[in-house]
Amino acid sequence: MEVVQQKWRNFKGKLFEKPITEIVENAIVKEQEAGYRLKICVGSDSQGYKSHTAYATAVVVLREGKGGFMFIRSYKEAKKIGIKERMLKEVAMSVEVAYAICDLLNKYNVELEVHA
Repeated sequence: MEVVQQKWRNFKGKLFEKPITEIVENAIVKEQEAGYRLKICVGSDSQGYKSHTAYATAVVVLREGKGGFMFIRSYKEAKKIGIKERMLKEVAMSVEVAYAICDLLNKYNVELEVHA
């Protein structure tokens, strides 16, 4: 089984062809123009199976006091690994995405929370 990388999608399943930086920036601009104060949370999770390990990373955009929405990226890896290595990989995936969007969050004064 080869690694199958998925594109970012929203919770309804709509796929995005753009990188996460553009997706997040478009969302921030739209939501701030609507008057919302935002916070972004990034987190990853995994599940081990007999034949593979499945991973997912979520970027959650929270509107202060008004709910939120998310963007999700998931993929499967052929190799099955132990829980400690999986947990470290989850943290690395979250930090990688957080670094990618960090400058945007500073630019638009949006709080960041990374779940590890």
